[in-house]
Amino acid sequence: MSSPRSLSARILAAVCGLLALPAAHAAWQLNLPPGVTEISRRTYDLHMLVLWVCVVIGAAVFAVMIYAMFAFRKSRGARAATWDHSTTAEIIWTALPVLVLVFLAVPAARELVFIEDTRGSEMTIKITGFQWKWNYEYVDQDVSFYSSLAQTSNVARQRNSGIDPYSVEHYLLEVDRPLVIPAGVKIRYLLTSNDVNHAWWMQPFGVKRDAIPGYINEGWFKVDEPGTYRGQCAELCGKDHGFMPIVVEVLPKEKFAAWLAEQKAGTQVATAGAAAATAASGT
Repeated sequence: MSSPRSLSARILAAVCGLLALPAAHAAWQLNLPPGVTEISRRTYDLHMLVLWVCVVIGAAVFAVMIYAMFAFRKSRGARAATWDHSTTAEIIWTALPVLVLVFLAVPAARELVFIEDTRGSEMTIKITGFQWKWNYEYVDQDVSFYSSLAQTSNVARQRNSGIDPYSVEHYLLEVDRPLVIPAGVKIRYLLTSNDVNHAWWMQPFGVKRDAIPGYINEGWFKVDEPGTYRGQCAELCGKDHGFMPIVVEVLPKEKFAAWLAEQKAGTQVATAGAAAATAASGT
């Protein structure tokens, strides 16, 4: 039978082994991240407000409960009260929760109105969910493409591929074609699905909306800082639900204009080629 000292040594060795894993060095992420948009930052502020209200209420309740446990214990000769009703107490513990709810409802309602206000948008993008990829259409720009799981991740995820997932950069979070948007521009998005329910979830933007067949959801976001941001489908949509990432590349306005012009030129060339092939086959 192992001695307590030997058992402690084994536990310590196991803990040290776990801490040596790469995942152990990642951010703890115990709280809601602030994100990179005004929507996400305001949502974070609202979350913190509600959190601290709950902390204060919880601390007060537990303080009274712990005090009562020690101050009115039987060993000190305390006797239970015999009264069964107090109008004053009823008013207090009815009014206080109502005031707290009103205090929280006002900023929450203000935030909901802000999130739904798409006025002033400078660009509209239609997002359509498919099993298991996304289609992005730049409305009025004649640019549209599909975005699927990157081939590096797709190969590595296969059974008996022999590829270590840790060796693949952004494993299961990389795509072949990211959504590209300009920085500092309010983007309105129209969200729907071609088959089953999906959910377009971009945590850094504070955006999570359902993509429902036959129905269009809309919203907006505005990213001020250029960069690459990642999200995922957040609605169970079939066997490859976990392999439906979202990548958004935010470019400075000048670079985005050049990218958009390049995409339009490619679309025009492809359209002209298809028209020529159709004409040739008809002669």
